Amino acid sequence: MGSSVPETGASRVQAVATPAALIGDTEPAKHTEPPTRDVRLFWCANAADSLGSQASGVVLPLLLLGLGYSPAVVGLVAGVSTATGLMLGPLVAIPADRGARKRVMFWSAVVSALAMGSVAVVLAVAEGRPSLVHLLGAVLVERTATACYEAAARGTVALISTPGNLPRVVAGLEAGDRGALVAGPALGGMLYQVSRALPFVLDAVSYAVTAVCVRAMRSHLRADRTDGADAVDMTNRADAADRADGASESAGGAGQDGSVPRPVPRPVPRSAHGTWSALAAEASAGVRLVRTTPLLRLVLVWTTTVNGVLAALYYDAVFTLQESGYGGTPMGLVLALSGAAGLAGSLAAPRLVRGLSPVRAVVTVSWLMIPLAAALATAGGPLAYGALFGGLCLIMPSATVILQARAIQGTPPELQARAGSVLATAAGGAAAVAPALAGFLTAHAGAAVPALASAGVLVLLALHTTLRAGRTLASGVPPKGTPAEGVRARGRDQ
Repeated sequence: MGSSVPETGASRVQAVATPAALIGDTEPAKHTEPPTRDVRLFWCANAADSLGSQASGVVLPLLLLGLGYSPAVVGLVAGVSTATGLMLGPLVAIPADRGARKRVMFWSAVVSALAMGSVAVVLAVAEGRPSLVHLLGAVLVERTATACYEAAARGTVALISTPGNLPRVVAGLEAGDRGALVAGPALGGMLYQVSRALPFVLDAVSYAVTAVCVRAMRSHLRADRTDGADAVDMTNRADAADRADGASESAGGAGQDGSVPRPVPRPVPRSAHGTWSALAAEASAGVRLVRTTPLLRLVLVWTTTVNGVLAALYYDAVFTLQESGYGGTPMGLVLALSGAAGLAGSLAAPRLVRGLSPVRAVVTVSWLMIPLAAALATAGGPLAYGALFGGLCLIMPSATVILQARAIQGTPPELQARAGSVLATAAGGAAAVAPALAGFLTAHAGAAVPALASAGVLVLLALHTTLRAGRTLASGVPPKGTPAEGVRARGRDQ
């Protein structure tokens, strides 16, 4: 995909188009031996990225507040950076799916390292008082580059792992995230006490490590094009066909001397409307795939709901503990307990996934989350909140690993980044809206209401999952008539 077109052929088309290859019943020949080295490098890149981001992210609000900026400014910086990532993800997914995945990941990590390094340098030499313009610019550049990296990274797992090894690879990534959640804030806080610049030095170094790991991966990280067609390429071929028709028309008659005049191609200008329509169709391919695939719809509903519920419950805990007179240290304890439990759950998830059927595991986790969320309505201190959040984070990885692995198996390689961006944008949007909703409910109805409302939402999710999981988790194949199936059909017909 992209500028370099991989070779196409019947065997290559069949390797992706075969339903069994998508759901993991059989494996394409080229994936018979998992590239363990690339998997480990990807784990290292993800863990380093997460550790540095957690270390600098926890101290950035403290830095802004310490420089005299208001909480409104801090919130504005966080909101703008989050919105930037949500908007850019689906756009960057297009070049990633078309073959630029590795280049985007590498250069995004390099740009992020330079941005955070500039903050560290200014903090070290400018008497610790960088301008807001520089800080905001560096944060936006870093968040933009991070959004590009994350969008390109979606789909990497499918290219470096065999279908049977997907749960283990996904669990390893989640374990790295959970470990960074435990160690990153504590490390960032300790470094901040020594020097304001050190957490940003750590973040810059972590991005450099990520870039080195990505560059060292042997896989080209390009999905094999099974069809030779995407939205833009279809437009290009239509234009070429029009030009060929024009050429044959001009060559249709011979001259008076019997000679055939040289064909003169008829110029067919590319209309701006046609180009933008093709790009829009390509950008929306992920949305169409998710909308028409039952498995991906289930993953979308489950992950979006759970992300929103967790965000609402966390901010409900913040509001409740603050009202009860607790400071920042108790919230750090809650985060540490939940992060440690999540790490343990992620490490245990591959073994649990092998011992349980996917349907039973996801449905069981969906129902077990309900009493834990409801119990948060009666929690009275940091230890109770930490234990209940820890319970949630302990059981969730078993379901998320299964759902993520099945989503990867059920998504064609050429649409991995775009479909993943749709899922991530929906989950991120829910997590962004939930804190405001939790604050509104707390202010107008009491601190227990957000937890009870979250438990009610989880009841609906559990019912939905119970009804849908049995039919959707058994197969990850897009149904006939979806965008991916239509694209493959066109490729086979040509």
